[in-house]
Amino acid sequence: MLKDHAKLMQAILVSGEVIGRKKLQKMIYIAKKVDFPFHERFQFHFYGPYSEELTTRVEELCNMGFLNEVKEKKGGYYQYRYTLTDTGKEFLSLNEVEMPNLQDCFINMNEQNARFLELVSTVLFFDNLSKEEVTDKVFTLKSSQRYTLTEIDEAYQYIEALKAKIQ
Repeated sequence: MLKDHAKLMQAILVSGEVIGRKKLQKMIYIAKKVDFPFHERFQFHFYGPYSEELTTRVEELCNMGFLNEVKEKKGGYYQYRYTLTDTGKEFLSLNEVEMPNLQDCFINMNEQNARFLELVSTVLFFDNLSKEEVTDKVFTLKSSQRYTLTEIDEAYQYIEALKAKIQ
């Protein structure tokens, strides 16, 4: 029953700490798209792919005492920090999650900023389109982010690098 919860907990554990709800959403989506077994459904949203299921799962883990969520005022907005609690670590030690190469990928993604992960996840969301069509989508749907062609190329390179890490 809690298999998907345990996978999410494992992802946060190997990341150490994830700062930002948007960042956590993008990291899970990207991992799913490069073939890690995450099963949350995502839809395209204002900030790129978003999963209501993932949001609910995070809330449930916080309510169960497995996940620690710290809300910090950061200028004009709130930022959330996620870490696994000792209870969460104990639960994971009894319910092992087998996802080889997860740590390398999540540490690497966690080092990226949320803006870049938003671009990477948007590129992956439209992976059934040509690079030219994806670029048009990014420029249209993400015009306020002012992504450049260079950043889009970097996103494609980053996706290939992540895929190489898990093979």
